[in-house]
Amino acid sequence: MSTRGTGTRSPSTRSPARRPASPPGAVRQAVGRAGSALAQWLSRPLTSLHLVLGVFGLLTLFGLVMVLSASSVESLVSDGSSYDVFYRQLLFCVPGVAMFWLGLRISPRRLRSLAPAALMIGVVALVAVLLFGTVRSGSKAWIAIGSSFTIQPSEAVKVALTLWGAHVLAARRAVMHRWKYALSPVMPVALLLCVLLVLQPDFGMLITLGVVVLSLLYFGGAPLRLMGALLAGAAGGALILGLAAPYRLARITSFLDSSDTQAAGFQARQALYSLADGGLLGVGLGQGRAKWSYLPNAHNDFIFAIIGEELGFVGAFSVLALFATLAYTGFRIASRTTDPWLRIVVATSTTWLVAQAAINIGYVVGLLPVTGLQLPLISSGGTSLVVTMFVFGVLANAARHEPEAVAVLRRPGQGRIARMLLLSPPQPYRAPVTRASARVR
Repeated sequence: MSTRGTGTRSPSTRSPARRPASPPGAVRQAVGRAGSALAQWLSRPLTSLHLVLGVFGLLTLFGLVMVLSASSVESLVSDGSSYDVFYRQLLFCVPGVAMFWLGLRISPRRLRSLAPAALMIGVVALVAVLLFGTVRSGSKAWIAIGSSFTIQPSEAVKVALTLWGAHVLAARRAVMHRWKYALSPVMPVALLLCVLLVLQPDFGMLITLGVVVLSLLYFGGAPLRLMGALLAGAAGGALILGLAAPYRLARITSFLDSSDTQAAGFQARQALYSLADGGLLGVGLGQGRAKWSYLPNAHNDFIFAIIGEELGFVGAFSVLALFATLAYTGFRIASRTTDPWLRIVVATSTTWLVAQAAINIGYVVGLLPVTGLQLPLISSGGTSLVVTMFVFGVLANAARHEPEAVAVLRRPGQGRIARMLLLSPPQPYRAPVTRASARVR
């Protein structure tokens, strides 16, 4: 009997029932949807700005919490209050936020014009430190303000050199293949700053300044052969300086000799004990034992060990993830920026912030000799906090000046928050007009 027109189908022509996806297939679909959503979000014009603000806020809040936890015992013993170091760190957040706002608000053109003056002030400040500075931990690197606060001018000098060096190299980008124009005058000025730091002496800051100089030349377009020669020279100079001072030699010796658990090796060994105690989830925020006079400088140079002890692998990995996000965001902004000067500034600033974090974490976990560098935005330290907040403001400012972001932020109705912060609409980059006859021979 024919079934045509009856609205029914023979069993042989029925479509098979849809089966639920298998667990591996469901996972692949979920990962695919998440990847598509992430790619769509990353393609938005203001994603770079949101990433910078997110990393800045999380690192700042996380740093304040960990400074409070890591410094509570030392503050109680030395000052009678568990909150003394934390209050000072919180107090420095006020000028730090103001500097972040300034870095976000000032136009790149104006900031570039101030770079030479900032560098000159930095050089004068380093000379003043040698004349009127305060000695702490064997280094004359601070200027005292009253009886409770000190500032470290060398932190600001890193930023001044970044701004000025980018200004010089951006103007010479067409002739950077010639060593003479790539090195002068950036290297002579950098060597002067290095001499002033050696006289303090501040070996950790000297390393960071070296990272700044090499980053400037690399992102400025210096030849790779020149970079290789400079790296070799920097390595040789670091070795000579490391062997010249007894305390630096002791740090290198203790790093090479894992059996050294006293003197210079004591601090590094205690840091490893703290990390081992933390396990996966840690012993609990505020419950760490290393800060009870077992680990010197627990709230400063070795705060990452306290993070690993109290928050475990999860907390330590979160810090690594935040700095990895900073690296991605900074280079993303640099690749999207059309202003050559701003591109060098962003790439160099990102490099030295991430490199400083890597060096700090590296010597805490035993991969590098102890150098005394702070973990940006997390370690206790007022000058470092203020300067780093300003750098984050500059990064956010550069994110606002990405071409697509400029187009969005200049539309009507896009500036409510900007008006609250007194931010003017970002201006598109316009290349400076040069005379055709001006050529470098």
